[in-house]
Amino acid sequence: MSVITPPVAQHRFEPAVVAAIIYREWRVFRRVWFSTAFGSLVEPIVFFIGFGFGFGALISEVAGLSYFEFMATGTIAIGILFSALFPGLINGYARRTEKHLYDGQMAAPVTVAELVAGEALWNGLRVSVVAVVTLGVAFAFGVDMGWGVVLVPVIAVVTGFGLSATGAAFAAKLRSWHGIDIIIGGIVAPMLVVAGTFFPLDGLPRWAELVGRFNPLHHCVELLRGAAFGFPGFGQTMVHVGALLLFNLIAWLAAVRLVRRALID
Repeated sequence: MSVITPPVAQHRFEPAVVAAIIYREWRVFRRVWFSTAFGSLVEPIVFFIGFGFGFGALISEVAGLSYFEFMATGTIAIGILFSALFPGLINGYARRTEKHLYDGQMAAPVTVAELVAGEALWNGLRVSVVAVVTLGVAFAFGVDMGWGVVLVPVIAVVTGFGLSATGAAFAAKLRSWHGIDIIIGGIVAPMLVVAGTFFPLDGLPRWAELVGRFNPLHHCVELLRGAAFGFPGFGQTMVHVGALLLFNLIAWLAAVRLVRRALID
């Protein structure tokens, strides 16, 4: 459903509006926080028991780490992926087609760029809490990590922003709920597999390894692993940081373009 173009220049971008959108999301979240917190706590426990004790009993060491340590940071990355991309995707589609929330917001002095940035930044901030909860579960299971873990919330916010914007971009192109199955099977599952979460990329076929190098989740995993157990070097770390920042920019620009087309054009 298209809406009349609001009397506001769509090239405008005001941080105060973005902050207002984040505040609104916070007010809504306060009513549903328990279900999110429950899933954020139970999911990593299941992964640690299943993969940590299951595969960990068969695999002693991966990339210089115990398998339990290796998969711990992978579990944090998976939580970031699920908790950022799916809200951007599902909420984006529902708010556009069923709740018509965006119709009301676009009637106010809000640009699409501000709307996308506000929702993506909120999801990034929320995901940072998910990452900290998973980090706490890892500590409870005896994973010994360094002081660099204080950077985990920052890594989560940055990665969560881009993944949420990616979800919003896909949501703008959906024509029915059935399209989510295609995104899960064609996008989310491959991202999960070729990211170095539960096994290193160099064990995959060469073509899959190359695909994984362009996977934003892989760069998230490497930064998380570096924060927890020591960064490999400044140059390599900056490659991962730069890749995530570039991904965020591309994802946000794509989301703004596609959401604007869905709502206004």
